[in-house]
Amino acid sequence: MRIYVDIDDVLCETAVALCAIAERDFGRVVRYEDVHTFNLQEVFSLNDEEMARFRDLSHTVEALLSFLPTEGAVEGVKALVAAGHEVDIVTGRPASSHRGTEAWLKAAGLGDFKPTYVDKYGRIGCFDENKGDPPTVTMEELRARRYDVAIDDSPIVLARLAAWTETRILVFDRPWNASFGLAPNMTRITSWADIVAQI
Repeated sequence: MRIYVDIDDVLCETAVALCAIAERDFGRVVRYEDVHTFNLQEVFSLNDEEMARFRDLSHTVEALLSFLPTEGAVEGVKALVAAGHEVDIVTGRPASSHRGTEAWLKAAGLGDFKPTYVDKYGRIGCFDENKGDPPTVTMEELRARRYDVAIDDSPIVLARLAAWTETRILVFDRPWNASFGLAPNMTRITSWADIVAQI
């Protein structure tokens, strides 16, 4: 099977790290459990200027390298590959974060994977692009790869994946997607052990 695995809050604990950045650099104290929306500007009560700075701070190489792997994620990906599945690491991060993303994958023991950057949120142009950044693909281009399984956590993305009726969608359970209504092609999972068992 061909499997799409999202990075943030599927492979690594991004929201936990972002809460720490918001507290350290902006004095906003928000517990991970209280991140009930995917709108981080709203979650951390940031104005537009602060949000731009927050976005920049959270995509530095140092920040990305500080993100902890989700429990069982690295072992889970390796188990899927060992079972003969084709795993694609997919992210809505800007391609300008490639250096840090690649460094994180290498540090986590997943250095053989080359991430695919997808314009999941219509944010192309919000970040400064670097010469040599990998290309960014659209959601339509990603769908054309015909995944058997896709694993994601973002309600915005999940709403779009509902139309991928040919793909089984595993919804990684997070506070911000707790009220998301699952489409017929979706199953909610709570851990990487669940993912491996489901696949």
